[in-house]
Amino acid sequence: MVSQHYLYMYCPTGLMMFLLLAIVGLISYYVYKSIKPPPPIPLPENVSKKSLRVKLSDGRHIAYRELGCPKDEAKHKIIIIHGYANSKEVDLYTTQEMIDEFKIYFLFFDRAGHGESDPNPSRTLKTDTYDIEELADKLQLGPKFHVLGMSLGAYPVYGCLQYIPHRLSGASLVVPLINFWWRRIPQNLLNAAIKKLPFAFQMILRVAHYCPWLLYWWMTQKWFPNDRDPKKIWTERDIELSKIYYKKSYMDAVKRQGEYVSCYQDIIAGYGNWEFDPTELSNPFTDTNKGSVHMWCALDDKQILRDVLVYICDKLPWIKFHEVPRVGHWIIHEKHHFEAIIKAACTE
Repeated sequence: MVSQHYLYMYCPTGLMMFLLLAIVGLISYYVYKSIKPPPPIPLPENVSKKSLRVKLSDGRHIAYRELGCPKDEAKHKIIIIHGYANSKEVDLYTTQEMIDEFKIYFLFFDRAGHGESDPNPSRTLKTDTYDIEELADKLQLGPKFHVLGMSLGAYPVYGCLQYIPHRLSGASLVVPLINFWWRRIPQNLLNAAIKKLPFAFQMILRVAHYCPWLLYWWMTQKWFPNDRDPKKIWTERDIELSKIYYKKSYMDAVKRQGEYVSCYQDIIAGYGNWEFDPTELSNPFTDTNKGSVHMWCALDDKQILRDVLVYICDKLPWIKFHEVPRVGHWIIHEKHHFEAIIKAACTE
């Protein structure tokens, strides 16, 4: 019998097959290493001493920050849901005068994988929604609360309106994301909305939607052009505000567990397949259940197409639509606009 070793040495066909398998194996290993996201960077053991955290029913911890009136004295309890690459430390104009006037309790928290909150490998719009409800219950906020989400952080607000409407005293969507794969929004509007973004940003969202398992590779690869210059999606004023509020030390703290579990999973959750369409939402507030929903549109926003938001509000006339001229995506950081957003949440 001829040995396999002999075949590899003297048989060209066997040798070629061996080399082919070796090349395929090396390529497969490279591809696997390229697309596999790194594990989360562990938080320090003493993290609970540095940041307030609560333990959820699944064992994860959510970090939070409280501001304003004591819970048992507050007339309005507002949960702030931060946006992309942000955290509970988002700096807003929450003045003492505003707090005293409306008797507000503010709750800020790190969404899963951000800051000091544990990541959730199975994170979705629905899990983020129920994280909010469980956090509110753990902190004994009571039966109802207002949710305010900004930019990409608005998707859990939609989730609250869909999955836990009975827990809401109100909701605010500030320059909310547009998922370009919503089922009931006219396709021509969604096409126009995504084309408003630079091509590199379009590709990120398409990869996140169609091939979420490939997003880490796409965000780190060097083979294809991937210019993600924020100047292409921010106004000059947005850039000024980003230099004030989003310094490197702040961003490093936001992404301390790794960019994948914070930012990239955020994109996947926000732009994946939703179980519902915004136009299918029902009004959670009736005459016997007072409250209101507000949507804020910045007319100079380079990221969000006004026409899509108008369409949603036309279909859901119980949402109060606010158009703000001469302001960009970072409207939340403009003092007088933030005050208007809070006033509307507390009075209308």
